Amino acid sequence: MIKNINNETDNLHDEKPDTNSVETEITANNESSTVQSPAQSTAESKNEYPHKRSISKIIKRYIVLCVGLFIMSFGVGLSVKATLGTSPISSIPNVLNIITGLTVGTTTIIFNVLLVVLQIIILRKRFDPIQLIQIPVSIAFGFLCDFALWCLNGMVVESYWSQWLVCGAGILLVALGVSMEVAGNVATLPGEGTVLALCRITPIKFGYMKVICDSSMVVIAAALILIFHHKLEGVREGTVAAAILVGLIAKLFNKFMLPLSNLFYYGKLKGITY
Repeated sequence: MIKNINNETDNLHDEKPDTNSVETEITANNESSTVQSPAQSTAESKNEYPHKRSISKIIKRYIVLCVGLFIMSFGVGLSVKATLGTSPISSIPNVLNIITGLTVGTTTIIFNVLLVVLQIIILRKRFDPIQLIQIPVSIAFGFLCDFALWCLNGMVVESYWSQWLVCGAGILLVALGVSMEVAGNVATLPGEGTVLALCRITPIKFGYMKVICDSSMVVIAAALILIFHHKLEGVREGTVAAAILVGLIAKLFNKFMLPLSNLFYYGKLKGITY
């Protein structure tokens, strides 16, 4: 009897679990669970830090906007130097510069801030606070205009044909700057912002409203200069040429600028049309 019990006890000791095999199995399972296929690794790497990629794209868009404003400011500077009149959106600041003696950049900032206030009055509760970004953009543009005029300080344009040559160069640069502003697609200058605000409260389409606003600015600028100086300055044939040509030339630039900006933002060159 005692011998049988001892034999059974020995059998129990012999039946101990194989811990080495269990540990090997657990290790194998852990390793298999951590091994990733190349596709999974690629997918996870693409999804890693998406906010950094978004911030990078936004920074690139603001770079394009700033370059566009820089180019546009030299276009305004050339138009002022040509003395044949600036584009409609710059006609009132240009006239205020002649009347008050303030710099073109200062009058541009004041005028654009007033346009933002006008947008708030027009839209009231529908005004999106994000649109206040137009104010720092306008301030930057005003300083750039003064910088451009400082750079062009020594330029003297005497003959009428040279005035048109300089005016034409200014129109080209303004159109290129507008095209880059569109390609940036992060902020607009208050002139376009006001047109968009008026479109929201009226059934008038953007193109027609833009013509109405530009024409109104030219009329106001002409009235101001006639009232205070009793002669037409700052609003001349160059203003009419800019009103007609800037939009058309900007559309031509867009055919190349938009695809090139996509290459800058996303690394893809597509959509070029001829």
